[in-house]
Amino acid sequence: MSIKFRLTLMSFLQFFVWGAWLITIGVYWFDTKKWSGVDFGAAFSTLALASIFMPAITGIIADKWMNAERLYGLLQIGYGITLFFLPGVDNPETFYWVMMIAMFFYMPTISLSNSIAYNILKTNSYDVVKVFPSIRVWGTIGFIVAMWCTNLSGSKDNGNQFLIGAVIAIVLGIFAFTLPKCPPQKTISENASVAEQLGLNAFKLFKNSKMAMFFFFSLFLGAALQLTNMYGDAFLSGFKFDPLYKDSSVVRYSTLIMSISQVSETLFILAIPFFLKKFGIKKVMLISMIAWVLRFAFFSYGNPEGFGLMLIISSNIVYGMAFDFFNISGSLFVETTTDSKIRSSAQGLFMMVTNGFGAYLGSKVSGFLIDNYFTHDNVKDWHTIWLTFAVYALVIAILFAVMFKHKHNPNDVANVSH
Repeated sequence: MSIKFRLTLMSFLQFFVWGAWLITIGVYWFDTKKWSGVDFGAAFSTLALASIFMPAITGIIADKWMNAERLYGLLQIGYGITLFFLPGVDNPETFYWVMMIAMFFYMPTISLSNSIAYNILKTNSYDVVKVFPSIRVWGTIGFIVAMWCTNLSGSKDNGNQFLIGAVIAIVLGIFAFTLPKCPPQKTISENASVAEQLGLNAFKLFKNSKMAMFFFFSLFLGAALQLTNMYGDAFLSGFKFDPLYKDSSVVRYSTLIMSISQVSETLFILAIPFFLKKFGIKKVMLISMIAWVLRFAFFSYGNPEGFGLMLIISSNIVYGMAFDFFNISGSLFVETTTDSKIRSSAQGLFMMVTNGFGAYLGSKVSGFLIDNYFTHDNVKDWHTIWLTFAVYALVIAILFAVMFKHKHNPNDVANVSH
């Protein structure tokens, strides 16, 4: 197998083992187990907690002591083994701790897989800028294929979704040991402080008012990033309790319909350079926030028939703009406004704020709100839930438009691309 094919396979499987259950766990949790929203928010927050600590820790290990591909393989095998235990868990408290262990294994592999690909491509004299995107897009395709496998195998409401992820994760872990060696680069000085090794020196960016404001909004928008992953499939599957829609294709193929979001994500990535050059980072991020408003609002008024079905499909289409425009333009803002000495740490801080603290906030608060305000006689008021999320995103968008000051410079995008 060629280098590019092996890295493409790694990327495909990397996100397959996540997509097997990430979108459908809400159906399993609420419809099958009938556990609470508060407990679901806690279980989902394990992704955020693992994102805060584990990438930095495993990054240090790969930089100083262990081949990256070996560490990656061990983490994937550990993740797969842990997933095997989830179907047998019969209470949300135990589920929380087992999921926590699984996420401590899995979440650092996302950044580690990128590092491995960069290392191998550079070692084999490939142009990383040209080659890597065509490899990474197969990760999203892997996520989509996993969603389809879970839905079409009848696993979206049972524990088999975790077993699908578990088996493939162990296969991926074993496969990782066959990849070209990625020895420690020792890019971190032996004399570096603990703060420098963990990338904490980037926190000094908060002294800059513009950067502080940027991270402030990143935190609160980050709280919205996982909401439709958490509740989207459960919302669509929930139409089975309505006699009008119980036999609809939306109920039967809810996960396939949700996968339109990932297809949209791959397409909107291609449009980002044009939008950034034309409108600038602030306007692109604002477009993302408006897209989140539409994402939630369309779900709020959607149903499985006629115009309601068009709203559900439109919600999934607009997701690509909502997700990509924020994450990628935000990353480029960090890239073009921070000192090169702390740029990697600053990127880590951006991910920590959005996928770590922000996602944790969104998971915990949404679970509390749904349980205490939007669930009556064990029936969830999805219309009000999504409408509340839409109003939240709209408030963030308005405040961002007014408070965040940034002048567009088209050369910023050109400098990054070169």
